[in-house]
Amino acid sequence: MPDSLNRPKTVAILGAGPVGLAAAAHVLERGMEPVVLEAGPQVGHAVRQWAHVPLFSPWEYAVDKASERLLVAAGWNSPPPDQYPTGAELLAQYLEPLATRTPLKDHIRTSSMVTSVGRAGFDKMKSNGRAFEPFTIRYQNGKGAEQLKADAVIDATGTWFSPNPAGADGLPAIGEREAQDRIAYGMPDVLGRDRARYARRRVAVLGAGHSAIGTLIDLVRLGEEASGTEVIWLLRGDRPEKAFGGGANDKLAARGALGSAFAKLVTDGRICVETGFRVSHVSRDGDGLRIGAGSSCCGRFVTVDELVVATGFRPDFDFLREVRLGLDPAIECPPALAPLIDPNIHSCGTVRPHGARELAQPEPGFYFAGMKSYGRAPTFLMLTGYEQVRSIVAEIAGDKEAAARVELVLPETGVCSGPGPQAALGDGATDAAAGCCGGPAPATEASAGAGACCADDAHAKAEGRKGCGC
Repeated sequence: MPDSLNRPKTVAILGAGPVGLAAAAHVLERGMEPVVLEAGPQVGHAVRQWAHVPLFSPWEYAVDKASERLLVAAGWNSPPPDQYPTGAELLAQYLEPLATRTPLKDHIRTSSMVTSVGRAGFDKMKSNGRAFEPFTIRYQNGKGAEQLKADAVIDATGTWFSPNPAGADGLPAIGEREAQDRIAYGMPDVLGRDRARYARRRVAVLGAGHSAIGTLIDLVRLGEEASGTEVIWLLRGDRPEKAFGGGANDKLAARGALGSAFAKLVTDGRICVETGFRVSHVSRDGDGLRIGAGSSCCGRFVTVDELVVATGFRPDFDFLREVRLGLDPAIECPPALAPLIDPNIHSCGTVRPHGARELAQPEPGFYFAGMKSYGRAPTFLMLTGYEQVRSIVAEIAGDKEAAARVELVLPETGVCSGPGPQAALGDGATDAAAGCCGGPAPATEASAGAGACCADDAHAKAEGRKGCGC
C-alpha cells in the first residue's frame, strides 16, 4: 500500500453503523485518515429501521473502546452498563454523539452511496504491481458522481437492505415481487410506526429466528389491543421448539427471556402454527394474499392480509465486481470464518474473537467487517465487530503484533443451533446432554406437538380454537 509520500494512510470505511464508526475511531487513534461513506442521510441508517427493537446485549457490550475514548474526551456520560438499549437509544446515546461531538464529525460523508470499488489503473484481471496502487471508490451523492482514493478499504455496509426472499429455495417465490405492497421484510414496527397496517388484520410471519419471534410476540400484543388481529407463524421446518432457544440457560438473558415468552404463546395457542411450510407461490386473493407451499394446484396455502418475511439477510457484492474476493461458497463470508459460524455445522452461538487474519481478502488492503463479514450466517454480536476492526486497523497500520493479539473476551451466547452434537453422540443422547451450551429450553407436550394447525381446521374449530383458514 502506498506510503512513499510520508502521508498518513487513508482508510475508506463503507457504512456508518456501529462497526463502521468504531473502525473510524480506531483509524483516527492510529494517526491515519478515515473517510466514512454512509448511503443514508444520517449515521446508523440501518439501525433506524429497527429503532423500536431492544438489543440482546446490555450497554456493556454495545460500546467500542476506541469510540468510548473519543466520547469521554468530549464530555460524554456513558449509559448504565447493565441496561439494554433499544435501537433508538443506541442512536441517541451513542452513535449520534460519536458522529457529531467527536473529531469523527469531520470524516463522515452521509448520503453517499458507494457504487463501485476498484484499484486505480487496474481492472480485476491485471496483477503485476496491483497491491501497490490505491483503491478507487466511486459514490453517488446529491451533487452527482464522486470519487476518492484510499490505501485500504473496510466494508462495513451490513446486510439489512438485502433481505432473503420468502421462497424456500432462496429465490423469490413466484408472484412475490408483484405483491410487494403487502409484504414487509425484517422487523416492522407493528406496535408503533406500522401499527395501522397490521391492526385488525390477518398477518403471517415467515421465519424462525429472533426477528420472526419478536415480530410474532408484538403481533400478539397488538391483538390484545386491537381485537380481530390474527397471527399465523409460517415455519419451514418441522420443529417449532427449536425456535424457543436456551431459555434460562442463555448467557444473553434478554434473548433467553424472549424465547421463553414465545414458547408460552405457542403452547397457549395464541399463535397459529404452520410447520413444514415452504413457500413457493404468492398471489393476490381479493384485497389479500394467498401464500402457497408446494405446487400451485395441489399444495397447501393460507390466506392473509399481510405477510412479514423474516428469513434472514444476505450480503450485497454488486459494487465489488472489480475487487478480488475469496468467499465461502455457501455462507458467502471469508473462508477462514466459515467453519466458526456455519449454522449447518456450528452448534453453539459462541464464536471466538477473530480479526485481520481471518477477514483478509485476496485483494490486499480490503476487509469485510461487521454483519457483512458473516455473509448469510444469522448470529452476530456488535462486540465481535469491534474486535474485528481493532485488529484490521492495527494490520493496516503495520502493527502486526496487535493485529494478531486477542484483546477481547466475548460473552458465551449459550444458544445451540444447527444439527448439534447429538448426531455424534448417538441416538441415545438427550437434548440436554447434546446441547453444548446447556441444551435448549425443554419443550412441553403442547409445544413439541405444535404442527400445522391448518392441516385440520375442522378439529381446531371443534376444540374451540381458531382455524388458519385453509
